[in-house]
Amino acid sequence: MPSPYRAIFAAPGTTSFSVAGLFGRMPLSMMGIGVVTMISQVTGRYGLAGALSATLAMSAAVLGPLVSRLVDRHGQRKVLRPVTLISLAGAAGLLLCVQQEAPDWTLFVFTAVIGCVPSIGAMTRSRWAEIYRGDERRLHTAYSWESIVDEVCFIFGPIISIGLSTTWFPEAGPLFAGVFLAIGVFWLTSQRATEPVPHPRASGEKSVSALRSPGLQVLALAFVATGAIFGSVDVVTVAFAEEQGHKAAASLVLAVYALGSCLAGAVFGLLHLKGQPSRRWLLGICAMAVSMIPLLLAGNLPLLAVALFVAGLSIAPTMVTTMALVEAHVPRTKLTEGMTWTGTGLAIGVALGSSAAGWVVDASGAEAGYVVPVVSGALAVAVGLLGHRRLRRPAPDREGKRERDDDSSGVGEHQDGEQPVA
Repeated sequence: MPSPYRAIFAAPGTTSFSVAGLFGRMPLSMMGIGVVTMISQVTGRYGLAGALSATLAMSAAVLGPLVSRLVDRHGQRKVLRPVTLISLAGAAGLLLCVQQEAPDWTLFVFTAVIGCVPSIGAMTRSRWAEIYRGDERRLHTAYSWESIVDEVCFIFGPIISIGLSTTWFPEAGPLFAGVFLAIGVFWLTSQRATEPVPHPRASGEKSVSALRSPGLQVLALAFVATGAIFGSVDVVTVAFAEEQGHKAAASLVLAVYALGSCLAGAVFGLLHLKGQPSRRWLLGICAMAVSMIPLLLAGNLPLLAVALFVAGLSIAPTMVTTMALVEAHVPRTKLTEGMTWTGTGLAIGVALGSSAAGWVVDASGAEAGYVVPVVSGALAVAVGLLGHRRLRRPAPDREGKRERDDDSSGVGEHQDGEQPVA
């Protein structure tokens, strides 16, 4: 492992919570595709499968920030364990209803309950932020590491979920996603030494969402468009592979997409970058948008795989910079919630992108479907350009901290009041 990555794991407990976070995040890539595979195998109704997958994404988008807000107030252990048990109960109810051929409405009810699953990525990132607050270089490397973990989950999660459901029994994919969730959450929350200190609401204090931050609003909205890129690419690639007569190859092509992001994230974590994070973020969004254009020209699966690999190179660096911007624009007492809002934007975008891509594929074919990620990328760029000025203003308590630090250290403020990522 390169020395910057060795350095971040020098702090006690970091290896354990990172591995626990890996287990806890596997359901992020396993549950949705597992539900689709299970329902399509048992009922043959792809429409129902897609609707349930969208229900899961939207439920997680709505409930995720609420769970994270409770975590910021009461701590990870007190909140994550009960909500995880609720989510697991919803998963058990869904599997039972599928097995017993219960009415469709019961499937939607239990799928919605699964959506209270906590955002484990936000939980582990908040631990890194607690440990390395003030050490910009190590925090940059830590966020890069978390991006690598995300991509590892998206490379192997769908393969495991689909493989289990198709070779063992239909419910196996969602079942094992629940097992991973239970192991990850209960292992993570057993590690009290690295748990961020909760910030209970003072008596009479109003409950204000982290989304009140103008900078976070820009990031979350841009991530809706970014999520639409991801959701539409997944759907269209499966349809394209089917048209080419190699539907099974779709998972490998999408794994190459994630692999490009994983490798870029690993390299990005080694860099000592200067300049404004907001500009790097905008450049990353533009690169993601431009990288969608070659997909329209890919006439076969090998060329598509190459195009997706190149497209993946801009994902992890953009995500890493996003987390650094969230840390700069959200009050410290709402950091976990703030990080979760970006995931909420992605989840909403994935649901919208998947639906739009499916409609275009049905109407005009798979190759035309790649218009959806191109348009989504253009929308992300538009949001970034219009909101870039907001990203140059940190959260008020961050500015106050900097002023106090400047008074004590004699070091001048960073240009435009921003913290460098690394």
